[in-house]
Amino acid sequence: MAKKMRISKVYTKFGDKGETMLVGGEVVSKSSTRVASYGEIDELNSALGVAQANKMSDDVKKIITMVQNDLFIIGADLASTKNTKVPRIKKTKVNKIERVIDKYNLKVGPLKEFILPSGCIAGASLHLARTICRRAERNIVALVDVEWVNPNVLIYINRLSDLLFVLARNENKISHEGEVYVNFRK
Repeated sequence: MAKKMRISKVYTKFGDKGETMLVGGEVVSKSSTRVASYGEIDELNSALGVAQANKMSDDVKKIITMVQNDLFIIGADLASTKNTKVPRIKKTKVNKIERVIDKYNLKVGPLKEFILPSGCIAGASLHLARTICRRAERNIVALVDVEWVNPNVLIYINRLSDLLFVLARNENKISHEGEVYVNFRK
């Protein structure tokens, strides 16, 4: 078994001048697109923790925990350059997300109209996490435009927003909150 990393000190003072160190030792500005990208992933992971703290089905909680672990790997993936040895998100993780999307999409049925991001607390929280995921995706695309990024990261995050959408619909369905359709007539 690999030795676990222990963090003995929360603050280092290294970032006091607006710089941070990537995995592998490269020093970059905290305003860099790479740092912003893994910061968005951290925010998404935290939003999923909040969503999971709500009353939600046990099977969805397990999926969220799996995703949170994947996001931690993606954060490390984004916090490192191409030649740095870190765990990388793999295509198998994307395939697993796709299988879960297909399963839950069958449960909730086809969309009839556009829906508002609302419903029960768990459903609305998952919708909020979905929008954070979309923002993270946009930031990762900006990073891909200028630097190397593991291609599976972008694919995974794109699928994840779809997964969060169907999981939000699932939680709203089983809570009997239902979906609120957009009213274009007003």
